[in-house]
Amino acid sequence: MWPFGKSTADRVKEALNEQPRLKDLGLQVSESGGNVTVSGMVPNDRYGQLVSVIAEGMSGVKSVDISGLVAQETAQQNTTEVQSSAPQPENQNTSVDAVPAGTPMPEIKPSSAPDSKASSADDAITQAIESSKIAKAVYHAIRSNGELADDPIDVLQSGKSVILRGAVDNDHEQRLAEQIARGVEGVSGVDISGLKVVAQAKEMHQERDAQTGDATYTIKAGDTLSAIALKYFGDAMRYKDIAHLNNISNPDAIQAGQVLKIPSA
Repeated sequence: MWPFGKSTADRVKEALNEQPRLKDLGLQVSESGGNVTVSGMVPNDRYGQLVSVIAEGMSGVKSVDISGLVAQETAQQNTTEVQSSAPQPENQNTSVDAVPAGTPMPEIKPSSAPDSKASSADDAITQAIESSKIAKAVYHAIRSNGELADDPIDVLQSGKSVILRGAVDNDHEQRLAEQIARGVEGVSGVDISGLKVVAQAKEMHQERDAQTGDATYTIKAGDTLSAIALKYFGDAMRYKDIAHLNNISNPDAIQAGQVLKIPSA
């Protein structure tokens, strides 16, 4: 159950894959201490802007490194420049020599299709970037509120609407998050179906692995795996998943102070 069982890297990757312009690019995401690194091949440099803006709307992200993104457009241009600068073989007959003098050359008209296609793609990526900037503004507005600052809330964009995903401590905070989002300029709609009310959401979110961002839980006296599963997933039977992930052969043999990893699904 998000946000407790998913690492920051997993959530960033999901957010990128939910953006139509990015979902088929197979981008790789890693994270350490809130610093996210995204790598892979993208059509052009502007896609890096889109990646950064989306990632910055994820809870727990402190910085985004896109130096590992390779722009296909730039790579092709560099290849063309290398080929054009290569020395040409000497004493080769050209096609002009084979054309009889006085023969009229056909007129070559440049096609406008490629430019039109490129322009359409540029417009689409610009629109996606601007929409994601709205989501980023909503994220910062929520983070600036004292009651919501420590809640694990992600903000994603869907056109000019935003999607709030994560958890808050109570119904009041859920309504407050929606109200703040609707008050941000440019927002036309707010989807809070993925924003769950979970008692002690802030406290549960604070226990995370510093390097991976994975959710953890420190066992307290009187805890049982079934009670922990009920707290995180709303299903006591998920204790089996917790036991399996932590290599616990006897679910009844747990000790106070033991740190458990929480499954991501």
